[in-house]
Amino acid sequence: MFRSLAIRAGMLCLAIMPLAPLATTASAQMKIGVVNTQQAMLDSDELKKASTELEKKYKPRQDELQKLQTDLQSIQTQISSGKLNQQAIADLQAQGTRKQRDAQRISDDLQADVDRDRQDILGKTAQRMQDVVKKLAEEKGFDLVIDVSQTLYFKPAFDLTADALAAYNKAYPAK
Repeated sequence: MFRSLAIRAGMLCLAIMPLAPLATTASAQMKIGVVNTQQAMLDSDELKKASTELEKKYKPRQDELQKLQTDLQSIQTQISSGKLNQQAIADLQAQGTRKQRDAQRISDDLQADVDRDRQDILGKTAQRMQDVVKKLAEEKGFDLVIDVSQTLYFKPAFDLTADALAAYNKAYPAK
């Protein structure tokens, strides 16, 4: 068993050894770039505009939710004031329960809708950014472009984030 492992290891070394000079030669001549795609996307004019539009789109529902929360606080204040009879307290508690249920429904629906829209926007933006980075790499002659999130260290000279952002804003201007 040990002998077969040694033979396999030897065969693996023989298979890899001819590739070693090629790897060092190729890596010495490779042009590498690093991009912080998340930062470039967040700084893009298109994403900033989409974020503003999302806030505007959902503001009426957020305002409705805020009003319900204000109403619930008012109900709680009235109940704890000690100035109400049992029937008034029971009526306010029932009203509070309905408002709490409505607020929870609105909150859940709002969150689901915002998450869905955000994922759609981010998915589209990520695909576009990937296309922009690919085109930028081809134009500048890069052999490899990696995302900063997968990188432990790189020289600032390799950073293409500003170039990617500028190319993205040019290719996809906020309308």
